[in-house]
Amino acid sequence: MKKMILIGSITLAIMFSGCTQETQNKIGRSIQNWTGTDGVLDIYMGDKLVKRFIKIDKLSTAEATQGRVSRTYRYGYGVLDENENFKVDDGEKKIYFEISDYATPYIFYDNPHTR
Repeated sequence: MKKMILIGSITLAIMFSGCTQETQNKIGRSIQNWTGTDGVLDIYMGDKLVKRFIKIDKLSTAEATQGRVSRTYRYGYGVLDENENFKVDDGEKKIYFEISDYATPYIFYDNPHTR
């Protein structure tokens, strides 16, 4: 039995290492979606927090409609946390957002207030 588990683990490791980085990221996001997340996205202007989105399950990289080149922005869905208290309050709704990979200073992390 141990031998079967070892062989299976080695096979998976070899298959996974043969994937491109983007494929590995997609696999990782799929696993992450199964487990569920409570992501927070903070957007800054200089050293000042200007927007916070909560309850994000993932940030996706936009892909070109033709070709294999990724676009220079990321997108997702999250609740705009208007009062920045890490909680969904009355009137705060889930919305779609896009952020530039190059021009938007942001931090994406798990919500520490729900752990």
